[in-house]
Amino acid sequence: MTPASLDAMRSKLFLPGTRPELFAKGAASAADALSFDLEDSVAPERKAEARANVAAALRDPALRAAGKLHIVRVNAPGTPHFADDVAALVGPGLDAINLPMVEDAAMVREAVAAIARAEAATGAAPCGILANIETPRGLRLAAEIACADPRVTGLQIGYGDLFEPFGIARDDETALHHVRLQVRMAAAEARVPAFDGALAAFASLDRCRTEAEASRRLGFAGKSCIHPSQIAVVNAAFQPSEAEIARAARVVAAAEEAEAKGIGAYTVDGQMVDAPFAASARAVLALASRLGLPTAA
Repeated sequence: MTPASLDAMRSKLFLPGTRPELFAKGAASAADALSFDLEDSVAPERKAEARANVAAALRDPALRAAGKLHIVRVNAPGTPHFADDVAALVGPGLDAINLPMVEDAAMVREAVAAIARAEAATGAAPCGILANIETPRGLRLAAEIACADPRVTGLQIGYGDLFEPFGIARDDETALHHVRLQVRMAAAEARVPAFDGALAAFASLDRCRTEAEASRRLGFAGKSCIHPSQIAVVNAAFQPSEAEIARAARVVAAAEEAEAKGIGAYTVDGQMVDAPFAASARAVLALASRLGLPTAA
């Protein structure tokens, strides 16, 4: 078995491991994935409690029946909690481990080795790794991190750790664009999706919408949500519109006709189109299909 794909994960809702009363509410939400947190939202003295809560949730048939991806943000390798996190979590119900504070490819491989040992001991299916890019070194080496191991199924930006310690304003559009583009190209090199970081100012839905739309224009697949109110905004931003789907269908139809005639370049809606455009259009239709959206012309 291979790790679950994150390609259709538009929204991922954070759920603190110390708040199990929120788990069922998260499962009933419109989020594509639940992100159980054992790291920043959990005080050191409550790590064991949170770990037990999340392990129980992963094995809960009622939560699994909601059909959402289950991702857990563990404590980083090198911390006193990482090994216990992996030992408790690996098994049925875990789709991916969200690895924080990733600095380089060696850190990814260290985590993979620990996860593989735990899976071998329990006979569990392999889970993926969603690697956080949230340090200056991690940003510089993002492509190496993305390509470090086939288990890396996505990159995610962590703005808090990346910006706050260095006095970078969270709303500086130049800084946001620079980081997003660098992370997106790193993910593209590894052929994995990239995900925008959460907006802590959850009361500002307009700003959330603006951030989601900006990251989608750079090819991001989704965005983390810190509050349920952000889910609908994020889902809408990362969902192909009817017009986008219709144009993609026209491009694919034209591509198939051109390929049958041995033509390499052709026009659709007054624009020259060739293989890269056809591949992009097929990706739009594939995403629409995974989201259950109509794709017929």
